[in-house]
Amino acid sequence: MPIPLVVPDASVLLKWVLPSDDEPDADKALLLRAAIVDEAVRALLPALWLYEVGNTIARRFPTHASDWLSALMKFGLEEAPPSHPWLAKAVELTRRFDVSFYHAVYHALALLHNGVVRDGRYPVCQPGFGAGICHSTQ
Repeated sequence: MPIPLVVPDASVLLKWVLPSDDEPDADKALLLRAAIVDEAVRALLPALWLYEVGNTIARRFPTHASDWLSALMKFGLEEAPPSHPWLAKAVELTRRFDVSFYHAVYHALALLHNGVVRDGRYPVCQPGFGAGICHSTQ
């Protein structure tokens, strides 16, 4: 049986280190983290995840930023190398749904790996769109 693939976006990764009382659905994010550590699922991320997460942590929690970013890096999360199809899909999603390119690269990555996601930012919830967790059974 193939290991499910997840593409957690920056909001999910932040919940792995931010105080959980400040973060809605932190329990779900921590369950995903445990599944990744246990190798029940495989995580795949765009390389920008560290910069996006780092920006939020460094600005909101500067005294903890180095420790929390180091902790996230210790997970050894797999980063997808950029490709023309992936970037083209991200540009298409950015234009089509009027979302940031940062947001769209996570979704485009999931789409290229048969991901399924949901997010209210898109006019229609359909496979391959949304924030949070993109998953497939590759």
